Amino acid sequence: MINRETPALAALQPEGALSGAVAAGWAALNRGEWERARDEFQTALAAGDDPEAWEGLAWAAWWLHDAAVAIDARERSYALYRARSDARGAARGAMWLAQDYMEFRNDAAVANGWMQRAHRLLEKHPPSAEHAWLAACDAHLALMAEKNPVTARRLATEAVSISEALGIIDVEMLGRALEGLALVCQGQVREGMRMLDEAAAAAVAGELADLQAISLTCCYLIFACERVRDYPRAAQWCERVKEFCRRWRCSFLFAVCRTQYAGVLTWRGEWADAEAELAAATREMKEISPTLVPSATARLAELRRRQGRWDEAAELFRQVETSTVALLGRAELALDQQEPTAAVELDERYLRRYSPESRTERAPGLEVLSRALAASGDIERARDILAELEATTRAVASEPLSAFASFARGAVAVSAGDYPQARVAFEDAADLFARCGAPFEHGRARLGLGRALAGLARPDVAAEELHKAVAVLRQLGAVREAERAELLLREMASPAGSGPAAIAQLTAKELEVLRLAAQGLTDKEIAARLGRSQHTIHRHVANILTKLDLPSRTAAAAYAVREKLL
Repeated sequence: MINRETPALAALQPEGALSGAVAAGWAALNRGEWERARDEFQTALAAGDDPEAWEGLAWAAWWLHDAAVAIDARERSYALYRARSDARGAARGAMWLAQDYMEFRNDAAVANGWMQRAHRLLEKHPPSAEHAWLAACDAHLALMAEKNPVTARRLATEAVSISEALGIIDVEMLGRALEGLALVCQGQVREGMRMLDEAAAAAVAGELADLQAISLTCCYLIFACERVRDYPRAAQWCERVKEFCRRWRCSFLFAVCRTQYAGVLTWRGEWADAEAELAAATREMKEISPTLVPSATARLAELRRRQGRWDEAAELFRQVETSTVALLGRAELALDQQEPTAAVELDERYLRRYSPESRTERAPGLEVLSRALAASGDIERARDILAELEATTRAVASEPLSAFASFARGAVAVSAGDYPQARVAFEDAADLFARCGAPFEHGRARLGLGRALAGLARPDVAAEELHKAVAVLRQLGAVREAERAELLLREMASPAGSGPAAIAQLTAKELEVLRLAAQGLTDKEIAARLGRSQHTIHRHVANILTKLDLPSRTAAAAYAVREKLL
């Protein structure tokens, strides 16, 4: 564990001899005694302006989440260092002012101005700790704000190189964590995770001294786990990070960690615990850093969507509607509500935010988009998107991502009427989700499998899968998904519009299409068999569903079996 005698702000502390209350203030900071440090610096400043005292007061205020005092103190420190012609001291102030303006006020333009000032101040000076930190900050912004993992990786390696040459372990590990996250975003998950695990181990074991570096390193690791849905790894590290936060009173990191841990709990199906973590994190973030509240809001919205509380989910997503997480959640919600066109538009908006190099960040969007396109009837484009998703999952080699790809493949196959392929895809998805400990996704995969089996005219086996899906989803509290499975069971037992009168509504060509679809042929195969275009066959299927008052091709196939049309 961290040794309380180890300097906690070693990479940030001014060089040179400090005396009196200023030295006492920095010593208190290094022990994590934030109130004591603040009092010592205020005592020193009562005797006269001192840039080291203002800089220390800024850090004490930062850890106490007093944004106004932190920013004011840094600006005063910056001005005094400039007056002293201390470029490194001024650059430190400029660099951290940039972070403060982003974190506390979300003022990107002001933050950019301070970052450029820091670069200008350091450009004529030999490599120093400030250069290493500045490269790490640039890498962070490239990855998080600009969504550019290629640039982020280059800047992270620069931070590591400078840190190694100067023997600054804190920024070296921070740079390695950033490089690891950039690699994960590019799809090089195994190599990236190795780097992140190493950096996080050093961070929580006491090898690092700088609390800022420790906090960010841990956040990057958990963030990477979420990118590839490696929730078991995330859960292990969340426990270590929370333990570290309690020891050092890092309420900012603790609140962020709680939010991320809520994602782990949501995945596991521990929804009551997830909601409790999100409520606590939101309360803490409102006091510490309101700019972080949208992250917790978006996660709660996603939880409400899974629970089937769609109106509440929509309102929560509306509160953070432009965030990337909310865009993807809104697309899923639109798909849940059978609005595939809206889902396609929202998902395309999400994907436009990420370059092709951001492979793991694009993967969830590709999965939703393939399903939305299939639901809208654009099967060919759905298959193109699915091909990109499957190429990503092969490169990333993440079991959860592979499960989602299988689920998407099944959904596209069902929409195309290719029930044999759908059966295999949903079976694979169900097995993988069960192995990954994801009960909601597992239940949905069983529901999809039930649809595919019904389409293959295997009602008994289909009913068995659907009953299993209902049991899983009801136990979770996923009301809407459970109702979907129950509706399909009712349709199979007593399809709407049955009997000779309903059949009489169909044209000879529609009846022929219905028979072929019930045999498991895709639109493309039916078109080839009948010498018609796929568009024409798709229109026939739509007419059949309307005339028979049936909701899906699966229900139509079950209808054909019951009415002995095969």
